[in-house]
Amino acid sequence: MSFLQKPDHVFDRDDEWAGLVRFATSPSPDVRLGIVSGRRRQGKTFLLDALVEAVGGFMFTAAEETEPEALARFGRELATRTGGGRYAFADWDEALERLFTAVPRGLVVIDEFPYLAKASPSLPSFLQRALDPRGYARRGEVRLLLCGSAMGVMGRLLSGNAPLRGRASLELIVRPLDYRASAAFWGIDDPRLAVLVHSIVGGTPAYRREFVAGDAPASLDDFDAWVLRTVLNRQMPLFREARYLLAEETDIRDMATYHAVLAAIAAGNATRGGIANHIERKSPDIGHPLSVLEDSHLIAREADAFRKSRTRYRICEPLIVFYEAVMRSEWPRLERGRAEAAWRDARARFLSQVVGPHFESLCREWAMLAEPDVFGELPGDVAAGTVADPLNRTQIEIDVAVLAPEEHGRPRRVLSLGEVKWDKVLTAGHVDRLRRARDLLSVKGYDTRDTVLACYGGAGFQEGLPGDVRLIGLPDLYA
Repeated sequence: MSFLQKPDHVFDRDDEWAGLVRFATSPSPDVRLGIVSGRRRQGKTFLLDALVEAVGGFMFTAAEETEPEALARFGRELATRTGGGRYAFADWDEALERLFTAVPRGLVVIDEFPYLAKASPSLPSFLQRALDPRGYARRGEVRLLLCGSAMGVMGRLLSGNAPLRGRASLELIVRPLDYRASAAFWGIDDPRLAVLVHSIVGGTPAYRREFVAGDAPASLDDFDAWVLRTVLNRQMPLFREARYLLAEETDIRDMATYHAVLAAIAAGNATRGGIANHIERKSPDIGHPLSVLEDSHLIAREADAFRKSRTRYRICEPLIVFYEAVMRSEWPRLERGRAEAAWRDARARFLSQVVGPHFESLCREWAMLAEPDVFGELPGDVAAGTVADPLNRTQIEIDVAVLAPEEHGRPRRVLSLGEVKWDKVLTAGHVDRLRRARDLLSVKGYDTRDTVLACYGGAGFQEGLPGDVRLIGLPDLYA
């Protein structure tokens, strides 16, 4: 049973499938509870449906409804699962006891759990009691999976003093497909086109199927037309999806403030102070919105490679970046069906604010997964970084800084310093900047003796660049 073959209709997700099968088929009596989370449209339900079918489990999908409505529907579905009849429950404590009695072994999945928890705040406590050593869940051999898309809610299930803390044997986050898998999923073998498409839809599987009805750009020449007939087409679900992603998070109230914060980040204001200045607020005033967006996995906070006290914020969902940088300011025209004019005026902004930064993030992802022969050993950390240049009274921005794992008592080794350009040819001038940064870091106490200088180019490289500089082009990223 532990070697259940992943169904052919489930694309990629090998690690996720293996983890779910291990949980569902574990012989250990201590394996009782698993948590599966991930933003919407990533294929969680699709994956769990396949697992339930493979192991013959029971799956209940919650909805936005009152507690009595949810209990009544749960009773009907449980009765159907156990051979008919009718169950009526006064509360979730009674419903759970009946569940673990009627289904004494196997897999039980409760999907969209945050809907139930919102209508019935005591539900996690009832589950805690059921899972306790003397609880009624211990009478059989049930493996219970709770799944949800509200990342803030799911994250709090196991945190702090939460009732279920310490009781889960699985905590699985279903993330978007990585950029290589995403290109394969979309059927795109042109690396340049793959970057352009990924900079809009990222690795969310649902955007390929349900949201654009399988419409993928046939070639680079078809890209602009594809944008017009999908994401900028007011008749397509993808058109309003970025707005819905924000609205679906239960902890978000003042939508305008959150959109303003995201727009500031999309415009390149990545520090807390920069965001506050952009939206004309004081820095302490945006602390809560930033925390909520981070808990929802809509933004991520990343430390500067060389100044740990300096952090930058990055939007995790490419479609939100595209909306904030391209669509939001053009919304009146787009809603009136003037997509061609809006895209013509916004395309330069798309390349500079969306594709350029996105390409940088893909290069950092590539570097993080690089084999040892690329930089001399496996990377410990990969991030963007800033190197102060006092002599020239400026700062050198490093797009891809690759650091070795920290070693106590030894200087931090810099494996590589990289410059990224999407639409400009990389030249000797860019290499000179990297050399300058390497020298400055050496003075600051970093070990740069074996630092590899790297150029990541979306538009190619100047002829005659030094042979000791590693050149990484689009084909290398997708190789």
